[in-house]
Amino acid sequence: MSKNAVFTLKLDPQLRADFMSEAAGEDRPASQVVRELMRDYIMQRRQARDYESYLQRKVDAGRASMHAGRGRSNEDVEAAFAARRQQIKAPDA
Repeated sequence: MSKNAVFTLKLDPQLRADFMSEAAGEDRPASQVVRELMRDYIMQRRQARDYESYLQRKVDAGRASMHAGRGRSNEDVEAAFAARRQQIKAPDA
């Protein structure tokens, strides 16, 4: 059983020439650079999915909190922060 798979793709000739030139300039085989790019892409996508999942859990928790009556209205939050801003503007006035 082969440990390698062949990956074929169509490229613009100029893109291919530029890529091969840059890889050669680093004394690296193009296949090594492509594998690195693929690994980076996979890692970025996984991190993005993990972050999206994290955000969704936070949103779900916030919504559950609101439905359970533990939330505060936007007006209450704005009033609280307006009071804080006033306090910071004029401490011990």
